Amino acid sequence: MKYFLAIDIGASSGRHIVGWKEDNEISTEEVYRFHNGVKEKNGHLTWDSEHLLREAKTGIAIAKGMFEIESLSIDTWGVDYVLMNGEHRIHPVYAYRDTRTQKVVDEVHELFPFEKLYEHTGCQFQPFNSIYQLYCDKKEGRLDEATDFLMIPEYLMYKLTGVKKKEFTNATTTGLINHETLRYDEEIIEKLNLPKQLFTDLYQPGEIVGEYEGIKVVLCATHDTGSAVEGIPMAGNELYISSGTWSLLGVKTDKPLTDIDSMKANYSNEGGVGYNRYQKNIMGMWIVNELQRQYCPKESFESIVNKAEESDFDLTIDANDPSLLSPLDMKEAFDKLLTEKPKDIYGYFRCAYRSLAISYKEAIEELEHNTGKSYEKLYIVGGGAKNRFLNRLTEEATGKKVIALPIEATALGNLNIQMKAAV
Repeated sequence: MKYFLAIDIGASSGRHIVGWKEDNEISTEEVYRFHNGVKEKNGHLTWDSEHLLREAKTGIAIAKGMFEIESLSIDTWGVDYVLMNGEHRIHPVYAYRDTRTQKVVDEVHELFPFEKLYEHTGCQFQPFNSIYQLYCDKKEGRLDEATDFLMIPEYLMYKLTGVKKKEFTNATTTGLINHETLRYDEEIIEKLNLPKQLFTDLYQPGEIVGEYEGIKVVLCATHDTGSAVEGIPMAGNELYISSGTWSLLGVKTDKPLTDIDSMKANYSNEGGVGYNRYQKNIMGMWIVNELQRQYCPKESFESIVNKAEESDFDLTIDANDPSLLSPLDMKEAFDKLLTEKPKDIYGYFRCAYRSLAISYKEAIEELEHNTGKSYEKLYIVGGGAKNRFLNRLTEEATGKKVIALPIEATALGNLNIQMKAAV
């Protein structure tokens, strides 16, 4: 029997999951889990990439002690990267929630208007997209010594193997990939005066990177949503939400949609494994997690959800308001958006869940209008799929049949790609 290792790292935690085929189904066992989170350094939010590397190696060692591992792969969130000077990392590794890019967004759009950017890339506007981060690095002189940049999972696999390979699905989160050529857009790079040597060839999921201690290291869809969609056992092509820190809502399409309606609705076109993912970043469990962390850290989510369901507070907010991205106090951020305050913290949780369900409804209406198709089912995977109250609110708001699968879809997709590559 062949065993494969998926290392799935999210913004708050990482997981090492071993998978194998049994009776034509993938069986899994989680062998290691570790904490992750942004660090504040000199007034900026950063990632500790060496912590991630140490934890990745620790989990690999544990997996090797339990199974004979055929191959491994790593996926993480998108947009963030490590600047390299040869073999050396350029400090710091900024996190997408840092606000440094806000000062350059307008300047980027003066050089290359967003309408034209969208025509070229089909990438939704987010102030933290890699394009703005890289332009900020250029302004700060950080690119003067850079010979390369690697997205977070690419960097970790490079440190394991000594081989640098850029992966396609993650590259499509940068805002720099031309949707027709499926390569870095030379016109954008030239207009922004970014160093051309940074933008090397892209490789598809399934490509071998190298070896680490006798284990093959393979590219999965290294953007976690790309792997998550591969891990959803859909009956046909239906709507999906990968529900974690963010809610990634979308559908598979044959080709990108870069029309004016898609741009206005801020839909993105991101690489899938042989298809396009037409999807939208919507606020997710971040707002709920922050409320819990700040106001009831010792209370279980089950208890919080039950009390939120019992609450009679029915006002909602715009769940995608920019003020919710990284506030010092999430409850105070809610207060600024509400005309009336809940009587207790559980009213805030109820408000968050109802607001998320409404944002899903609005996004689906935009998607169906833009694709010219309607869908019956909505598959929800990831941590949010475990929340029965939010699932019920979502079904009521959207009118879709919600199929909640509390599975490690990202790890399953990661494993599935490795298994296909091994055939």
